[in-house]
Amino acid sequence: MHPIAVALGSGGVLLVAYFVYVRWMARRIYRLDDGRIPPSRALADGRDYVASPKWLVFGHHFTSIAGTGPIVGPAIAVTWGWGPALLWVLLGSIFIGAVHDFGSLMVSLRNGGRTVGDVAGKLIHPRLRRVFLLIFFMALTIVLAVFGVVVAGVFRMFPAAILPCLLQIPLAMVIGWGLRSGKFPLFPTSLGALVLMYGFVACGNAGVLGGVNEWLAGLPVPVWVGLLLMYSYAASVLPVWLLLQPRDYINALQLISVLGLLVVGLVVAGFLGGSGEGAGRLEMVAPVYRAEPPGAPPLFPFLFITVACGAVSGFHCLVCSGTSSKQLARESDAPMVGAGSMLAEGFLAVLVILACGAGIGLGLQGVDGVTVLGRAAWEMQYADWRSAGGLGATVGAFVGGSANFLGALGVPREMAVALMGVFVASFAGTTMDSTCRLQRYVIQELASDMGNSLLGPLARLGRLAWNPHPAAFLAVLAAALLAAVPPAGQEWSWAQAGRGGMVLWPLFGATNQLLAGLALVVLFVFLKREGRPVAFMVGPMLLMLVVPGLAMSLQLGWGTPGIGSWWAEGNWVLVGFGTGFLALQGWVIGELVRWWVGRDRVRAGVRR
Repeated sequence: MHPIAVALGSGGVLLVAYFVYVRWMARRIYRLDDGRIPPSRALADGRDYVASPKWLVFGHHFTSIAGTGPIVGPAIAVTWGWGPALLWVLLGSIFIGAVHDFGSLMVSLRNGGRTVGDVAGKLIHPRLRRVFLLIFFMALTIVLAVFGVVVAGVFRMFPAAILPCLLQIPLAMVIGWGLRSGKFPLFPTSLGALVLMYGFVACGNAGVLGGVNEWLAGLPVPVWVGLLLMYSYAASVLPVWLLLQPRDYINALQLISVLGLLVVGLVVAGFLGGSGEGAGRLEMVAPVYRAEPPGAPPLFPFLFITVACGAVSGFHCLVCSGTSSKQLARESDAPMVGAGSMLAEGFLAVLVILACGAGIGLGLQGVDGVTVLGRAAWEMQYADWRSAGGLGATVGAFVGGSANFLGALGVPREMAVALMGVFVASFAGTTMDSTCRLQRYVIQELASDMGNSLLGPLARLGRLAWNPHPAAFLAVLAAALLAAVPPAGQEWSWAQAGRGGMVLWPLFGATNQLLAGLALVVLFVFLKREGRPVAFMVGPMLLMLVVPGLAMSLQLGWGTPGIGSWWAEGNWVLVGFGTGFLALQGWVIGELVRWWVGRDRVRAGVRR
């Protein structure tokens, strides 16, 4: 199939899904009503609960949920061929991801902006609240610790992206103040911000700025991790309208416009071929299906945890119920913010598949400096699982293929690479600051829970947790301590500092998908108690409980020896945490069964 047909066909399918399936859920399942007072107005505090225009909330939400997940996952999954990856992205984002995200947002809206974990304690049993909060805390700590390394790595690979990303921070604060005070109208401000940000990218390699970028790229990883954690702390305690929301919004403007440029570049390349002398013609150079890639685990079940964001991601339920539900001004904005963002992320994943499955065929520079074209370029990039799976390899494949699409539009190669570097780094950065804010909420809820049940220091901690600063400090401290742990089997050194989050990173794929399954359990119970149809949710719920659990078991080494076998490798940290996550999943399923058979039910009413 031609790449243009894949892109336009996938976009059409996702649009139909939004206007048909999502609107059916809005009308038939959740029965949206703008007469309800949303949490952003009922609990308005000017810091976290702030009623905002839907486009601002969409920008925040889309950039927060996307991160590098829909880039890295699909770029790795092309190892099995572009066909399985594309099918999982389209079917997953429509029938699981959009259901999960839209439902998580609506459940939180209908329950005072509370998190999915908090609602689980209310609907099923109070003890589940702590179970969910512990899962959230672990998952968010891993993300916060690892994404500092990810951003530092992207900056090292693409120095021209550094200043454009850093300059977004003061620009966002000025825009946030202007929009909040009513001095800046939204549309002209958006246009001006977009022009400025593209100007930052164009000047990123020029003269003194290029030298500054190179110097910043040479900073040690622990320095970057520390700086990024300090930024995340500030973004998590400042009013949401001042930094987090406007930065995410202007990032979304740039990122969505880049997606549009990629589509246009893909179409132009399809008709005219790549740019430059000796450039190849656009075609799918990746195989449709590759049965046994060298060194790769089996497609089932590992495809379903490799491509997480872009198809479905449990992290999204934290953003939906942690920040976005506190900003929506009316219920009718929820379909676009919740489901629309998920489907947009699915389309991003489709473009990643095309960049890695077709774009690199337009020209990929080999180790000897000679440009390799066509199928040979793809085989060089995807020789085996190890060469395709690292951060540098996956980001490099996407950036290289995407830059070829932009090159077809006449964008100079240096500018195209810098723009795509900003694209990747901005997604990672917005996920990091949103994660820190979400972790602050989780710590506040945990501390409050302890303060309500215990005396002495824990009670004082519970009262203190309502102040955002100590909770944010604890969030950053936990991530910093995890980052400081040396990688497995190595002694601590300054060169290794900052990379400790990678110790637990292998857990995140399966854990993230298990979290999606647990969130779907909460949505199932919510709809069942409301007397709404639930048949459309049963399949996705069971799939996201069984398949990630199977993948985690195989990684632990309980099923197929040698495939991610942490037990065989003696990696007891991963064995312990992996077993713990599976036990927590079993606990939640057990509570669901108890609720289903009518025992130990929570009698508290559900807000209708």
